Amino acid sequence: MSNDLLLNPRTYDPKHFDPETRRLLRATIDWFENRGEKKLTDDYNDVVFVTDFLEFAAKEGLFATFLTPSSNADGDENKRWDTARNAALNEILGFYGNVYWYAWQVTILGLGPVWQSSNEGVRAKTAELLSEGHVAAFALSEKTHGADIYQTDMVLTPDGHGGYRANGSKYYIGNGNVAGVVSVFGRRSDIEGPEGYVFFTADSRHPNYHLVKNVVNVQTYVSEFRLEDYPVPAENIMHTGEDAFSAALNTVNVGKFNLCADGVGICTHAMYEAVTHAHNRILYGKPVTNFPHVRREFTDAYVRLVAMKLFSDRAVDYFRSANADDRRYLLFNPMTKMKVTTEAEKVIDLLWDVIAAKGFEKDTYFNIAARDIRGLPKLEGTVHVNLALIQKFTQNYLFNPVEYAPVPTRIEAADDTFLFHQGPARGLGAIRFADWRAPYDRFAKLPNVARFREQADALCELLTDNAPTKEQLKDLDFSLSVTQLFALVVYGQLILEQAELTGLDTDVVDELFDVLIRDFSGFATDLYGKAAATDAQVAWAKAAVRRPAPDAERYARVWSQVEALSGAYEMQP
Repeated sequence: MSNDLLLNPRTYDPKHFDPETRRLLRATIDWFENRGEKKLTDDYNDVVFVTDFLEFAAKEGLFATFLTPSSNADGDENKRWDTARNAALNEILGFYGNVYWYAWQVTILGLGPVWQSSNEGVRAKTAELLSEGHVAAFALSEKTHGADIYQTDMVLTPDGHGGYRANGSKYYIGNGNVAGVVSVFGRRSDIEGPEGYVFFTADSRHPNYHLVKNVVNVQTYVSEFRLEDYPVPAENIMHTGEDAFSAALNTVNVGKFNLCADGVGICTHAMYEAVTHAHNRILYGKPVTNFPHVRREFTDAYVRLVAMKLFSDRAVDYFRSANADDRRYLLFNPMTKMKVTTEAEKVIDLLWDVIAAKGFEKDTYFNIAARDIRGLPKLEGTVHVNLALIQKFTQNYLFNPVEYAPVPTRIEAADDTFLFHQGPARGLGAIRFADWRAPYDRFAKLPNVARFREQADALCELLTDNAPTKEQLKDLDFSLSVTQLFALVVYGQLILEQAELTGLDTDVVDELFDVLIRDFSGFATDLYGKAAATDAQVAWAKAAVRRPAPDAERYARVWSQVEALSGAYEMQP
């Protein structure tokens, strides 16, 4: 059953990992469960910083074990940067609360420039701090410039002794209140242009580091801080010039991948709670789940969640298999960020439509999920920014396939060192892909997969016969609408690949593509209404709308899997 894909703390045993990884993942679950739901919800409502979680992580060596590359592990065979187990922890932390995941996430971002650096002193000191239980922060964005790394008002002035004095502010910096390692992006006062960029390390405990405030009203501490004549010796410089620019972008490439599994975890916990509530609530003499519209919304939410999980898990394999000659992960990465996180919002909305007022109750996990899920599409680049990235891959993905060796499931204990040697952040339009049609062909017997394939082929015809003009491509409102259609084809590819690798129930696969057909038709309708669309594009959009292939028996079998979630998990009180 596809339910086996979903995290259930009652039965969780990741046997595919090594013993220490299994122990730490299970220990994390047990810590949350023993702490209980009341403590979880009370701390959320009272806006209590996650100090107790950071103390647990420090005591267990959780971050140090999972986030120290083996080259800086000082012989500890359990320490490595392993995307598969990191994804598993992302999901667990999301399952219990986005605020706990966030402390881990911004540590990952803060470590990105460090592990990309050849500065062995900074690397060794950071590994030592992690072993002591410290966390990290990534100081890129500023109040005036946001995350526009072409602009920064953090200025380093030479001190006449080979070092610098840093002055300036950073804004929206997670862990900025407690981080022992703060990776700060700035520029030198004596060098104009890109060659003046600098990435250096700071420490939030230093007296010249001034914490201004927490800019959000949640459990996380998302800081504004100011450096005033902060001493930056030469040995604290990690990157300069164009390398600093690339380190910033490549760090975001590594970090934003984590949002997908976080979203999967949030939605999974919310799904258990919502189905259990609705299935045991009697209205008009019958369970709420007897109503046809309720079953449809729950079933749609369920298959959307399964799709999120399938895509995210398969993307891990491409991340771990990446090298200088295979950078396909650079498409699948913004897909996890943009597509999976917006799907997570849809899942929560569907569940909330059913449970209604229950979703507002302050002692439920769902109330936490409903509030926090909105942040994921807006972190590490907006949906529109990531859609614009995805757009760069369209031509080669759809029309210029090349042969690649099959990418296997990558769950072995290995250090994913390429993520810190990605090189210059350019050349996306030149990346090539395997033939996207192959996984669709292997599932062609499923009616809805075949029907969605018709829509994908129709998209190719649009881009061949009535492609957007240069003027239309400059109109992001129009061009990103087309990109949404393209993103669905990419989404379907990895879903099918993972469904095949896991032997997923074909009923669920076909029901899932029922949803994707409706989504494609919705985006085609959106394109139909664009003022910039030509008559030929409008005609195409109308013709691209499809009705999914209905199958009452298939639908009933999938519904039985949804129904089985009732009572399958409830958090310890």
